[in-house]
Amino acid sequence: MGDATQAIEFLARSEHRVAVLEALAEERHDRRDLRESTGASDPTVGRVLRDLEERSWIARDGPRYELTPLGEFVTERFLELRAGMETCETLREVWRWLPREMEGFAVESFEDLVVSYPGPSYPYTPVERVSHLLESTDSIRGLGTTIYKSGNLEVFCRRVLEGMEMEYIYSLPVLRAIVDWNPELTARALERDNCTVFVHEDLPDGDRCGLNVMDDRVGICGHDPETAQLEAVIDTKSPDAREWAEAAYERHRREARPFEVRELLTPDSRRESRLRVEPG
Repeated sequence: MGDATQAIEFLARSEHRVAVLEALAEERHDRRDLRESTGASDPTVGRVLRDLEERSWIARDGPRYELTPLGEFVTERFLELRAGMETCETLREVWRWLPREMEGFAVESFEDLVVSYPGPSYPYTPVERVSHLLESTDSIRGLGTTIYKSGNLEVFCRRVLEGMEMEYIYSLPVLRAIVDWNPELTARALERDNCTVFVHEDLPDGDRCGLNVMDDRVGICGHDPETAQLEAVIDTKSPDAREWAEAAYERHRREARPFEVRELLTPDSRRESRLRVEPG
């Protein structure tokens, strides 16, 4: 473990060593090429090449240098580690909203992330990100609390009325809360042929996050479990993330059922309805 850690430190301490390995992973280079690609001085490039040769990670063939098989192995593993740690750093502020119950979720699938999180002086970043995503897609499938109790409901309904294909799975309490937000507007959206809503009694991570599958991106929206206020948005174009998200959605879609309009009525609204029908 000590030697392995020292080897990692040997690379991590020097951006130029990593840059030389990255350049040689693409093709063989001479010393001048490496100066240009790394931006390092000639003496620095010379020291880096000597260090890497001593570890048998590179070899010289005439004026050009190339990775040895061992160097290829080291470079690939180090770059994977670096990419993983970059993802970790990106997700550090929003880890609490990552799925825990959605089967098959893996952090490594979510590469090239966009993370939207409220800053200390501007809390609207997640809401604005969701609105941007809704404006940028012609279809959306999802499950959970994703659009509940946020500034995005108006945009969501408008996009449905404009023709966006929408298929969503909600718990009944969340669906009722959405309708209560604006009964007239949501009723117009729910009546559209391009709007399909299902009910699921036991959605995973229901008090933490929801899942969106859009034309080009997959998104996870994190919420406050007490208020359902939108707290964070994580989205990506990663093919691995899309494969996972589509499988997760289809699995719960098979378990869900169409909702009935009468289910949206609260006890108070049902009583009011009876009074209107049976006055006196």
